Amino acid sequence: MVEELTPQEVNERVQSGDLRVIDTRPPEEYETGHIPGSINVPLNDLPSRVPDIDWDDTDVVCACPVGESSKQAAMLISSYEGVEDDVVVASMAGGYEEWTFELESGTAADA
Repeated sequence: MVEELTPQEVNERVQSGDLRVIDTRPPEEYETGHIPGSINVPLNDLPSRVPDIDWDDTDVVCACPVGESSKQAAMLISSYEGVEDDVVVASMAGGYEEWTFELESGTAADA
């Protein structure tokens, strides 16, 4: 079972700087508006990109349009041996559909 964080929890933790957000939407959607500081890794690219991301000891939340594919992404990331056992890898409940906080726009940040 994948842990879920509410958009409120995600927003609070992003503000405090103790959460890494992986946005699994296509780059076109990401560029129109995304959670500040999030990293764009489209779901289809995730399996090949997971080993290239520097997984430090920061908790991770995956975000998608409605909170479903982000669960798959969280399971994939949490199964990667480069992610420490004590790192929480969660999905954002309700996805961007439920996000009511500030978004930033622009091109994708590198992982």
